[in-house]
Amino acid sequence: MKSNFKADLSKEQQLTPLLDFYYQKHLKHYAFERISALKKQLRGIDIILKDERSTKEFYVDEKAQLDYINESLPTFAFELLYQKNGVQKQGWLFDTFKKTHFYALVTSIFSDAENAITSCNITFVNREKLIQHLDKIGLSKKYLEHVITQNKGMHGKLILDKLNAKTEGYLFFSTKNKAEKPWNLVLKLDYLEQIGVAKRLV
Repeated sequence: MKSNFKADLSKEQQLTPLLDFYYQKHLKHYAFERISALKKQLRGIDIILKDERSTKEFYVDEKAQLDYINESLPTFAFELLYQKNGVQKQGWLFDTFKKTHFYALVTSIFSDAENAITSCNITFVNREKLIQHLDKIGLSKKYLEHVITQNKGMHGKLILDKLNAKTEGYLFFSTKNKAEKPWNLVLKLDYLEQIGVAKRLV
């Protein structure tokens, strides 16, 4: 199993100008600053949005479906846990080290024959509201980690009784096909909008 870090980095660099164009076009009343400092990126800050009507700043973590170019998926995977050098690590959703206010979920990434990225969708998700909602329906960090522990060696989809797998979401274990062996909470983008924690930008 290989990590696609270098390939993903190349795709990210191709994607950035398009994202910046969309931000400039659709984020009314906000100035944005793209962050290149690794220290801030590791804390879940790719973009700082500045509200021009106040002094408020919002930290945005961009998450792109780079494994699915020229595909349109209705879901997004939120990382709960993963492995690094055989050691279990906290995924980005519940990681208290991260300073993220919003996730910019980049989906439906389309590329032309020259491999230039031509279009994508961006959905903004309020991280705090999402975590609060999950907690409210019984999917707290503690509960989800308990479920993962109970199903440690599993690979594939695990249906949760607190979510409708067809319309809302489920757990997915990538223990065989990814080097990091992530355990993800896969949620439908429509569901995120319906519960009021997300808004489609483009």
